[in-house]
Amino acid sequence: MHLPSRLSRVTRAVARAVWAYIRSAPGTYIWLAILFFTTVAIHRMAPATVDDFLRLRSTNIHNLSSQPVRALVRSALWTDGGGWLPYVLLYTVFHATAERWLGTWRWLAVVLIGHVAATYISEGVLLWAIRHGHAPQSAAETLDVGVSYGLAAVEAVLTWAVTMPWRYLYGACVLLFYGLALGEGRTFTDVGHFTSVLLGLACYPLTRGRPGRIDPAAAYRSLRGAARGRLGVSRPG
Repeated sequence: MHLPSRLSRVTRAVARAVWAYIRSAPGTYIWLAILFFTTVAIHRMAPATVDDFLRLRSTNIHNLSSQPVRALVRSALWTDGGGWLPYVLLYTVFHATAERWLGTWRWLAVVLIGHVAATYISEGVLLWAIRHGHAPQSAAETLDVGVSYGLAAVEAVLTWAVTMPWRYLYGACVLLFYGLALGEGRTFTDVGHFTSVLLGLACYPLTRGRPGRIDPAAAYRSLRGAARGRLGVSRPG
């Protein structure tokens, strides 16, 4: 078989596998596609106008008080103006894995719980700080958009997908990562992220009866076996 023909077959096989994976997590990749277009839109704006544009779509105290549903929906469809490719990695590793495991509707429930509840809790903490003189009044219109609360909740709920004893290690790493950020930053967004993690762990009832588990040890053995096979190394008998 000629090399170009072989490469073409491999390319088609990879494309089919990628498309099958995308179809298995439709919610994740529809959301990711929306973020692509909104991120492109931000990058085409004049830099001086970006903050004001995003502030109108922010889940800050002012917007939550006047138009809560619109603010919650809009904020989940925009990023802070950074790159889009990191979201491809994060969504594929966490969101797609959770959606494939839980199913689209249960996955979406976890995302909404993390996004909505953590937003109100973190903004409530900020409102308390404003009323007690620990934050300026202008903080009521602070810029707060993005998808990180929903992501943190999904990262946490995946704890229940990991087999024992690795479940304890994974869950501890998630708690430690966001706990350290809260201890160092102590901002309302840090409160929101840590709250999202706790909410994600509390979504355990949504995971009951779901087939399949993530087994790091089995994955390692599979990768090691595949590597041995490619190298033509046989196990000692």
